[in-house]
Amino acid sequence: MGHRTIKALFMVLISLCLSQACFLSQVNAEPKKVFRTSDRKTISYDRMLDDLQKAGIVFVGEVHDREAHHRMQLDIIKALDARKIPVAVGFEMFNYESQDDLDRWTAGKLPVEAFIGIYYKNWGFPWPLYDDVFYYIRDHKIPGIALNVPAEITRKVSASGFASLTKEELEKLPPESGCIVNETYMKFIRRAYAMHGHSDKQFLYFCEAQLLWDQSMAHNLLAFLKKNPAKTVVVLAGNGHAWKRGIPEQVRTLSEKTSFRVILPLVPGRINPQTITSEDADYILLQ
Repeated sequence: MGHRTIKALFMVLISLCLSQACFLSQVNAEPKKVFRTSDRKTISYDRMLDDLQKAGIVFVGEVHDREAHHRMQLDIIKALDARKIPVAVGFEMFNYESQDDLDRWTAGKLPVEAFIGIYYKNWGFPWPLYDDVFYYIRDHKIPGIALNVPAEITRKVSASGFASLTKEELEKLPPESGCIVNETYMKFIRRAYAMHGHSDKQFLYFCEAQLLWDQSMAHNLLAFLKKNPAKTVVVLAGNGHAWKRGIPEQVRTLSEKTSFRVILPLVPGRINPQTITSEDADYILLQ
């Protein structure tokens, strides 16, 4: 048997082994399961994606320190991008004063080390939890939107309430910002964040800060969509902002014509098919 024949047989064996490995990987990989709240049914991931294509904004919640939630968010961005949907990504993790830095990053004009420093000025959770998302939008030239308000404002509201803000601080917020927190809103915030043992006043101030974020992020989202009406914005935010009574409710108040969908991750004991209704979210990602 000649050298070329042996080499050819060897390449065929390698090809067969790779094909078998790929097949086994596909067989063993469990399809993503999605719970649809409108009819309380478990549906395929692709059926959810078909519906997401109809929305102007797709809110995808998270628990900030859970890596699996960020993989879930990136999967949705990738899936919509693969379907040639013109996507942008909105970040709770960046405040609007850092928009220029985010633009430079997505344009590929900012070194990684410099951007990581800017990231930590905006957000306290470890960079490796979010890095794949940021690398993806940079590599695929997907616009990023800095949605949040300066951290010193929300810290002050959390500590002392909305009424403590000065005239100068109020000028950094969208027009007609306010913090009238109702009982339904507070119940979900307590459940989403598992907040117990806080004083009534302390918890009220926390809810006021949450609502202030919701209003400001909705305003910044709609400002982007006004300039970019063909985009579908995937919003990455904590569950307490992404649920329907959070940012989406503020979007609806400001613009009834803007369609949205809300996706929350499964959080056993807090966010699951038994506790979430269509008034809270459209979908729960079960895995």
